[in-house]
Amino acid sequence: MADDQRNRQDPLDQNRLITPDAIPASDPVQNSDPALRPRRLAEFVGQGQGRSNLETFIGAARLREEPMDHTLLHGPPGLGKTTMAQIISGELGVGFRATSGPVIARAGDLAALLTNLQPRDVLFIDEIHRLNPAVEEVLYPAMEDFQLDLIIGEGPSARSVRIDLPRFTLVGATTRAGLLTTPLRDRFGINMRMQFYTTAELVQILHRQADKLEMKLAEDGAEEVAKRSRGTPRVAGRLLRRVRDIALVEGAELVTAVIADKALTQLGVDKTGLDGMDRRYLSSLADSFGGGPVGVETLAAVLAEQRDMLEEVIEPYLMQSGLLMRTPRGRCLSLSGWAYLGLTPPAQAERQLDLLSRDGGSNEDAPFNQR
Repeated sequence: MADDQRNRQDPLDQNRLITPDAIPASDPVQNSDPALRPRRLAEFVGQGQGRSNLETFIGAARLREEPMDHTLLHGPPGLGKTTMAQIISGELGVGFRATSGPVIARAGDLAALLTNLQPRDVLFIDEIHRLNPAVEEVLYPAMEDFQLDLIIGEGPSARSVRIDLPRFTLVGATTRAGLLTTPLRDRFGINMRMQFYTTAELVQILHRQADKLEMKLAEDGAEEVAKRSRGTPRVAGRLLRRVRDIALVEGAELVTAVIADKALTQLGVDKTGLDGMDRRYLSSLADSFGGGPVGVETLAAVLAEQRDMLEEVIEPYLMQSGLLMRTPRGRCLSLSGWAYLGLTPPAQAERQLDLLSRDGGSNEDAPFNQR
């Protein structure tokens, strides 16, 4: 049901520049630059030890001329899971088939995908946590034994058929590893969590993208964009394209920090990476509720937004930035949140923060549905 609610979000929310959600494949303008994705592991920036380990596993599989072990890529959206899956295929020199968990509605859909694979091919399933349970059961023997067990026919004439499959590599990607069933998660031999990127890593990514876009980007201009990109390459690329548009209209040949700052300010993205929706959330919490604590349902009603929108789109980065706390009593502005708004917390808010800190501060597992 939560997925259905996310799909019904206001289009304006889905079009936020700083959202890490994927660009729809149907958008020809935003998807007109496939060359911006790195094609080889040597071109991939970031991910440290995880990337190094993956390079080792790919090299070993190539030397043995065997398919690589099944791989699970998980982490927040926009960090390069799909790109990494394509790189794995490219480095192994094999075919690449991509699909998404919700698309595979029946066991027959999965069978059609698997039987069309060539030996050592890579099958990429995005949002694998949304697989139908019946399809998931069929996937288990395919991953372990490279065999497909199907029931053909109905009633007394039904019979079981076992199909041998070519040995393949399944690469699954998910933003919610916790929703994966234990049997499915345990069948992945390689588990890689995608981490947020540092400013220095984003600067490298931006320079590479600027070269592909034939755009002149100064070092300080790249740093200015990187600092506002929330540690996410997808956000950085989106901001870079919009800065390019504004710089082109204004006749600036070289995008410096001054040009980038002016463009991003015009787009409503401040120096901390927050946009108008984030500032509206924080201001409402401070002005209407004295900094909290207040329940998420109350905030959703005041902001005229869905609860899922607040919990999954707005709040994560505010908590990551230390501006917001989720507590058993509700949402509260932190001292950093008050400082960001340029306000002094009232005495009551300071007492609340002191009390909450003694109670254990933020508690993700506690029920925060205070109304």
